Amino acid sequence: MGRRLFLLVVFAMVWCCGGVGGEGAFATEGQVPLRTHGPLRVSPENPRYFADAENRIVYLTGSHHWENFQDVTEPFDYQAYLDRLVTLNHNFIRLWVSDTMRSSGGWLLHPPTEANPVSPLPYLRTGPGAALDGGPRVDLVRFNPRYFERLRDRVIKAGQRGLYVSVMLFQGFGVSERGAWQAHPFNGANNLNEIDGDDDHDGVGTEIQRAPSGLVLAAQEAYVRQVLDTLHDLDNVLYEVVNEAVPESVPWQYHFIRFIKRYERDRGFMTHPVGMTFFQLGEFGGGDNATLFDSEADWISPGGYTKYARNPPVADGRKVLILDTDHIHGIGGDHNFVWESFFRGYNPIYMDPFGAVHELTIGEPVANEPQHERARLAMGETRRWADQLDLQRLTPQGELASTGYCLAERGEEYLVYVSAPANPLSAAGTTRPITINLVGSVVPLRSTGSIWKRDGRGRATHSSGERTCDHRALPGGRANSSSEGQIDNRAAAVTASADRSMGFRLPAVPPHLLAAGCGSG
Repeated sequence: MGRRLFLLVVFAMVWCCGGVGGEGAFATEGQVPLRTHGPLRVSPENPRYFADAENRIVYLTGSHHWENFQDVTEPFDYQAYLDRLVTLNHNFIRLWVSDTMRSSGGWLLHPPTEANPVSPLPYLRTGPGAALDGGPRVDLVRFNPRYFERLRDRVIKAGQRGLYVSVMLFQGFGVSERGAWQAHPFNGANNLNEIDGDDDHDGVGTEIQRAPSGLVLAAQEAYVRQVLDTLHDLDNVLYEVVNEAVPESVPWQYHFIRFIKRYERDRGFMTHPVGMTFFQLGEFGGGDNATLFDSEADWISPGGYTKYARNPPVADGRKVLILDTDHIHGIGGDHNFVWESFFRGYNPIYMDPFGAVHELTIGEPVANEPQHERARLAMGETRRWADQLDLQRLTPQGELASTGYCLAERGEEYLVYVSAPANPLSAAGTTRPITINLVGSVVPLRSTGSIWKRDGRGRATHSSGERTCDHRALPGGRANSSSEGQIDNRAAAVTASADRSMGFRLPAVPPHLLAAGCGSG
């Protein structure tokens, strides 16, 4: 019996609605049992994705939030956060850091009227002397055990739930905004080590992420070593050098990408993927995505609303691309962003407000709008499909579908995305018989009739009946209706009209699937 071919068509509907050192690494004891199977490495078969220790493709997707590591306004319910992510079928987070001692960021869950203390900090505030906020000065040679204990604990807890964690090492906004720089440990007025990152005395500290002095760089390297020592045995870790630094930070970021890789190698540590993400916008310019691709990073998060918000270019496999709405919208994007990114070979993640009341740049409310939930659900659904498909073999081949969105191994398996159900679909690439089945991706989908039949021109068309079709499981977890049709093996393409005029009804729920299997010819 010949191999069976599958064509899977996804319908998306819009819903209505050196001079500085530390006190030693945090101790690690034994092997920690996690539900992840890392460490991750770039898949040699399909370098758009990571593979785990068993060489299985790991498609990364999930929601991340600003307060998921340090507390600013109130203690963050990390356990509830993980519960929510697991329910959504997510498997990835960015673990955010604020490297300032205080924050009044408008993106927080409950923005304070005045800057609140950030807790825990990586350094101890011991004094003598007072910092600019009136508290004790920071000692940059003494690490805070609470910070590294929490770091390890949160990464472990995520791994026990099957989540991979990108650990953010530095924060770009802490050095580029005057208010934030006033609260930064590397401001000379805030530490007792006579280290001042503002070399040109312009009121901001961008120098420490552009061309830091010897003492500053030594302190940064000591901190990074402490993080690596703390997490070296955990297989669910990825590293991110900095969130949205100034564009002039490229040489500094390149240094730390190489530094992390060299330190892990020299210490005989587990090797973890290192990432580089997009730059700040505004007065510092937008940076250039080419510098991310040219880096030695294992994964990157490019930026740019025009290029990536809708209809992104196909990921070509030069890097694992974790496409983050944070570097595209700030807060924004919906299920279409997720599905389109998935079909172009990206790993989409979502900058999720999770109840935050202000947007970072424009100060408008961002209550829990329907688009956020659509994006969350879509990430979980794309991950279900990623786990069912063989992404070692399937690659973006938009030319095979009239929609431009197709993951395929030619002649074997196809997954096609249709963003508007009213549009006809044409899918090319096979000359063998095809059987079409209606599938629901989130809830069992019911339609009237759902009868497909072949016409004289080799096209599969859809007509309506009176009965309701129940959907059952196919091998691999797919669900199908009882109605099916075929085109003969001389047809070079199949056109399936899926508009409402043919009696095809889709409820207002997240994306839907139309599955078609090609039998042996």
